[in-house]
Amino acid sequence: MDFKKFAAFFRREAVLCCSALLAIGSMLLVPPNAAYWDYIDWPVLSLLLCLMLVVAGWRRLGLFQSLGLSLSRRVHSLRGLSMILVFLCFFSSMLITNDVALITFVPFSIAIFQGAGLQKQLIPLISLETVAANLGSMLTPIGNPQNLYLFSLGGWSVGEFLLLMAPLTLLSLVAIGLLLWLRPNQALAGPAAVQNGDSAPDLGQVMKNRRFWIYGLLFCICLCQVFHIFSYYIVLLLVLLAVLFCDASLLKQADYSLLLTFICFFIFVGNIQHMPVIRDWLSALISGRELWLGIAASQVVSNVPAALLLSGFTQEYSALLWGVNIGGLGTLIASMASLISYKYYANMEGAKSGSYLLVFTAYNLVLLAVLCLAVLLF
Repeated sequence: MDFKKFAAFFRREAVLCCSALLAIGSMLLVPPNAAYWDYIDWPVLSLLLCLMLVVAGWRRLGLFQSLGLSLSRRVHSLRGLSMILVFLCFFSSMLITNDVALITFVPFSIAIFQGAGLQKQLIPLISLETVAANLGSMLTPIGNPQNLYLFSLGGWSVGEFLLLMAPLTLLSLVAIGLLLWLRPNQALAGPAAVQNGDSAPDLGQVMKNRRFWIYGLLFCICLCQVFHIFSYYIVLLLVLLAVLFCDASLLKQADYSLLLTFICFFIFVGNIQHMPVIRDWLSALISGRELWLGIAASQVVSNVPAALLLSGFTQEYSALLWGVNIGGLGTLIASMASLISYKYYANMEGAKSGSYLLVFTAYNLVLLAVLCLAVLLF
């Protein structure tokens, strides 16, 4: 691999590369042994993979775009259209994860707004969609990777998890709704989505497809693991067999770099825990500061690595869960999902990346301040 290719790979997979360096460095201090296998949370990785495959199947059928198209055809104002697109990201992220919600709805939104001549409104729209996906996803254990991981560590029931995250999620919903309401409004000449009608199949046709129901059944099977009804290896086996039968090419759609990043961090944290001096120092440093360190660390390394790193040295998983979810607000890299939206916008013709970063950061800082204040009051 020449230097240019390596540099391009590092830029594209910076978090994976850094986690791999940490893992390799720790392996020099704690040589590989049988305990390495126990470092890795295989149920979490298995469920992440299964959810990726199921959601990829639904995306390939055009389910989410057809749903968005069906809803957006019913509005005739900029405010109404913006609310539908932003709240689609907010609510769908609870089930299909924040990154998949943005991969699905940001390019769809760009197409609709360009077709309706609303290009100037794309920056605030995409910024709010990104914030909505990051905040909506914090409600459920399967909304984002850090939730799924901390859910497995925390020992909560699904109901307990939902109650823990509901106050922040409800406050986020109200705050995002207020920001949308404060945006300038204008009437549209007609349903904006009609001009983009060829970009998604009809919702009714999608639901008639046999694969739609197979993927729905597989999604329910994944939830059975969340509810501790099925073991992870049963869920993994059923999902892999079904995907191979329905559409084996979906195996290429999984985010294997994220899975490898998890493995690298598991190895690094596991090795650090076998170094008493460093382990005790980090535990003392983090103890009682999980919330604020979760927020601060997320700004630098993003919230998934922050959750993986900090969780190895504390038992206060509730505070850490709040911290890394709130910490998804702030910088562009606080949540890696935010980079998805930025790349889609930056690749547009006539994109104003500087303006996007200013607006995106402003919305993030406002909501970050609101949620931090709410935590202090709670």
